[in-house]
Amino acid sequence: MKKSLIALAFGTLGLGIAEFVMMAILPYVAADLHISIPTAGHLISAYALGVCAGAPMLTLARKLPLKNILLGLVAIMMVGNIFASLSPNYWTMLVARFISGLPHGAYFGVASVVAEKLADKGKGSEAVSIMIAGMTIANLFGVPLGTSLSTLLSWRLTFMLVGVWGIIILYYIWKWVPQVEGLPDTGFKGQFRFLKTGAPWLILGATMGNGGVFCWYSYINPLLTKVSGFSTESITLLMVLAGFGMVVGNLLGGKLSDKYTPGRVAASTQFILFTALLGIFFVAHINWLTALLMCLCTAGLFAVSSPQQISIIHFAKGGELLGAACIQVAFNLGNAIGAYIGGLPLQAGLGYQYPALIGAPLAFVGFILLTLFY
Repeated sequence: MKKSLIALAFGTLGLGIAEFVMMAILPYVAADLHISIPTAGHLISAYALGVCAGAPMLTLARKLPLKNILLGLVAIMMVGNIFASLSPNYWTMLVARFISGLPHGAYFGVASVVAEKLADKGKGSEAVSIMIAGMTIANLFGVPLGTSLSTLLSWRLTFMLVGVWGIIILYYIWKWVPQVEGLPDTGFKGQFRFLKTGAPWLILGATMGNGGVFCWYSYINPLLTKVSGFSTESITLLMVLAGFGMVVGNLLGGKLSDKYTPGRVAASTQFILFTALLGIFFVAHINWLTALLMCLCTAGLFAVSSPQQISIIHFAKGGELLGAACIQVAFNLGNAIGAYIGGLPLQAGLGYQYPALIGAPLAFVGFILLTLFY
């Protein structure tokens, strides 16, 4: 495995912890900042807004060397997370979370292009999946570590750890990632020209369709304990299993995409997600089967990541950086919409298995869009 790809994965590891750990430590942050948990939930939304705002910034940096852009984005990540760890109140924390989200989509966009350029011939999707692997490892190890630090010491230490990790990312990107050939400058308008064609919209729409998984995953804890009958003590282990599914699915999706084409792999995986969500709704009371389908869903969620990322690079000529960054924007928008829609049946008094039923049609729409793309 090339050291340059490992350096890029270090970056997605830091971004993954910064994004997902807030969901696990929300009560600690709310208590320390003297706000309610629903108000603290705005800190998750602030990060997502930062992701959406940061992606278009790449149009301004299009003339810079790709390696230099990566270093600048990591520096912003460091500033945002250190600022978050020192925030004295809700409003400064809100700004810090927005800043932390700014480099997220942009980093994935640039790193995807760099990974493909560094890949051996015919291994582009696998290289992108290695870069994305940091995000899956963040869910496997980083988020549980951050949760433990928040429980035993302080949630502030978790964000400070991400900020310090940024120093390591900077060093290894500087040392291990070579200067690769930049992309042709197509001008400001040229960056958006790819949006006039249909293929990128099919990919972005399907990426938002992944929000169907988050209809279910946003409420995974009460589903496992109140419906499937797992003990609260077993949730940590189950979340590690879910993270393991993400790691395996991501790497498998990259390998299969190089062998069978990204569009075919993404469409097939999206159909598996649709059937798995339906299965969870119908067998939620059978704990071992629910756990198995949980791992299948998390594996599928990240198995489509590298195929979608590599596909939009190929169909965004002249705006590759913006296109690859837009995948993360669509992913985060899908997450937010999925979590909201998944909560509607719960507000209506239905059981915790119903978010999976709500999410299944969204996953099926993603399957249709990817099939049309393929």
